[in-house]
Amino acid sequence: MTEKLGRYALLLTVWGIVLGYVVCSAVLSCRHRSQQVVESVAIEITDSTELGHLVSSRMVREWILRSGINTIGVPVGGVDLRGIEGVIAKNGFVGRVDAYVSYTGVLHIEVSQRRPMMRLLMNGFDAYATESGFVFRSPSASALYVPVVTGSYMPPFPPTYEGDVRACIDARIAETEERIKAIGRDKIPVYRIEDSLTKLIRHERRRRVSKKWFESRDDYQKRVDDLRAEKRRNLKRLRGELRHANSRADKITERQNAEYRIQKKLEKRYEDFLKLINFVGWIEDDDFWRAEIVQIVAKSTPSGSVEVELIPRSGSYVIVFGQIENVEAKFGKLMRFYRDGLRNIGWDEYSSINIAYEGQVVCRK
Repeated sequence: MTEKLGRYALLLTVWGIVLGYVVCSAVLSCRHRSQQVVESVAIEITDSTELGHLVSSRMVREWILRSGINTIGVPVGGVDLRGIEGVIAKNGFVGRVDAYVSYTGVLHIEVSQRRPMMRLLMNGFDAYATESGFVFRSPSASALYVPVVTGSYMPPFPPTYEGDVRACIDARIAETEERIKAIGRDKIPVYRIEDSLTKLIRHERRRRVSKKWFESRDDYQKRVDDLRAEKRRNLKRLRGELRHANSRADKITERQNAEYRIQKKLEKRYEDFLKLINFVGWIEDDDFWRAEIVQIVAKSTPSGSVEVELIPRSGSYVIVFGQIENVEAKFGKLMRFYRDGLRNIGWDEYSSINIAYEGQVVCRK
């Protein structure tokens, strides 16, 4: 029994020492943190790649300096970490920011940049787009080597937009939904007029005259003829008013249909934008075509579809790819033509090679 009590006492003593050490360390740490100030700033760009960089440590330091947020010499507890993260994160090409102060007083800022799939350089656009459809304007001092898309193609977002393109499309569709609701409210009084006129017409058509007692046949017939004439006049007027009301309702419906067409067009433009991203991604995933294609020229057709032309490295011709569909089959057809045709004919024999049509390659000199 005494031996067991001794073991318990020893365990309590050991745990008391451990607890005391933890409490003492916490108190000393808190005291140190309360007296510690930021002595230096360490900035790390966590995902610089072989493609180049969009963010540099110098840029991050300039952003913090321009924001007016103090760092060096500020007590650790007084550093505006969220403010620093917000200043850096508002730049669209920054993917994630983490800011914290170490025990030794070093302000650590870890920044990850987004990984663009392509660069849009057209019609006032100078922006990068990621694989997921996030776009941001090209930084002035960026050095990133990704495929460039030029041409008359109009992306489904404004040139100054930064963010998820899906969110931009959803916001514009929400605007059309509000307009559709507002237009629908314009229909209510018109529908009431139509309903009222329909009832009046029905009532007018049901009007009858009854023969009175001792009324002569001629007098009765005269009253019948007078009623028929009056009904014709009234029905003509009421039907004219109903046609006018129907015309107003049709015009309102057409305004709504126009908004629905805008929605459909927005979805189609977004779908084409994703097709363009996936198309560039397909090229980038193929070693040969990644090295062979130096520029992508995109344009919007009158029907709203997107067609592309490719500028190759191997010759002075243009590859007319057409709509972004059957990508693998078209490139396979072009590769066979490269091996069996151009290698024997010569790389500068043609000015354009058209692979837009199924089962054939059309060349022009």
